[in-house]
Amino acid sequence: MRFRTVLAIIFTAATLCAAPPAAEIDSLLARYHQLGLFNGSALVADHGSVVLQKGYGFANMEWSIPNAPDTKFRLGSITKQFTATLVLQLVEQEKIDLRAPVTRYLPEYPARTGDRITIHNLLTHTSGVPGYTELPSFGAKMREPYKPAQFIETFSKLDLLFDPGARFSYSNSGYFLLGVILEKITGEPYETLLRERIFTPAGMNDSGYDSTRPLLARRAAGYDKTFDGGYVNTSYIDMSQPFSAGSLYSTAEDLYRWDQALYGDRILSEASKQKMFTPNLNNYGYGWEITRKDGVTTIEHGGSINGFNSVITRNPEQKRVIILLNNTGAAPLPSLAAGIRAILDGKTPQMPKRPAAMELYQTYQSSGVDAVLRQAREMRSGSQWDAGDGELLRLAGHLLSVGKSAGALALAKMVSAEAPKSPGAAAMLAQAEEANGHRVEAIQAWSKAIEVSPTPREFLLYAAEIRRLTN
Repeated sequence: MRFRTVLAIIFTAATLCAAPPAAEIDSLLARYHQLGLFNGSALVADHGSVVLQKGYGFANMEWSIPNAPDTKFRLGSITKQFTATLVLQLVEQEKIDLRAPVTRYLPEYPARTGDRITIHNLLTHTSGVPGYTELPSFGAKMREPYKPAQFIETFSKLDLLFDPGARFSYSNSGYFLLGVILEKITGEPYETLLRERIFTPAGMNDSGYDSTRPLLARRAAGYDKTFDGGYVNTSYIDMSQPFSAGSLYSTAEDLYRWDQALYGDRILSEASKQKMFTPNLNNYGYGWEITRKDGVTTIEHGGSINGFNSVITRNPEQKRVIILLNNTGAAPLPSLAAGIRAILDGKTPQMPKRPAAMELYQTYQSSGVDAVLRQAREMRSGSQWDAGDGELLRLAGHLLSVGKSAGALALAKMVSAEAPKSPGAAAMLAQAEEANGHRVEAIQAWSKAIEVSPTPREFLLYAAEIRRLTN
């Protein structure tokens, strides 16, 4: 009896010690949700044990169906780590050579570029292949279904942005090509390869290749936030277009199973995982970003697709993983993950601030743009409001949408002056200048956006705007 009492005391003490981090993390997530900055599911594990798994807000707002740890979310670019895993499995089987050119596996691909691009280049975003999501025509064609081999034609004949291996430029086209290569080599659909080679061995029974047609239990709907804090159903995208670059769905629980599987060799050998988790240009490995700071390795990747965004971030030394899946698009998940990591490390997290754009818009309506600029500067000196560049650019975009182009231009000029190396600020300035009839200044601003961009990813979009204004 005495032994059982001691055990009970030990168990109670352990529970009390474990409770504060979970409660703190829950409080942080609840605060993000309260401010409209997170609506989804979260799972946090530390030292191999789950600390918290919970849903916040609604999976379906029209029916008030709550999010839960087993709610299915579109993952966007988290898909890439699964594509990279399939490639490495075929490398292990000596069916793919990482240094081989694309044309070895896709002889029909244009030789002038395909002979120069290796599988390694595709995996590390160093191929120079323009991303199809950055093509000027992409938005108008999102609803159209394609077969993978057909879709490649939308970018395969374009010039490379740079010599393969010379630079880093994130490219969905590269990972799309990898999916086509996987199907060509194996003779199996990408979806089948995922299920048989990864999901089933890892016990991920609630994950798959997404499509709007099949009925899918516990599927989250995707939403976009409106400027006034409300929500609308997100725009449709045919899931044949994201393909092996961003087509998957999963749950927080299943992604934890994936995290756990990566500690063993059921899915990949140790040698293959070493390749996957070795950073190249811009700290990008194969489907993951890898950084090391203060003796801690962080392996992570985010994802974004219409109405959804996501992040999985791992610290292998602590057997720690943070999984955040959001169905209202554009949530500040990296900041939220950083706050959770701080709590796990026994530190005080940085609490989110209230987005200021709507409050500043009320000021604009009553007192004009000069009052907005003064108020924004005052807000920045306090701890309650987020009146940073992102919020001012969001307000500028809204002013443009409602025909208040002069106010938009004043805000864009302020942000551009404060953040002269921001391509986003330069792009907003270009749009505001054009809306005010300043064609030359708009061209100059688009040129500035190209000049300050850290990678060539958006060059085709910016160059198309310049051509349109000069014709």
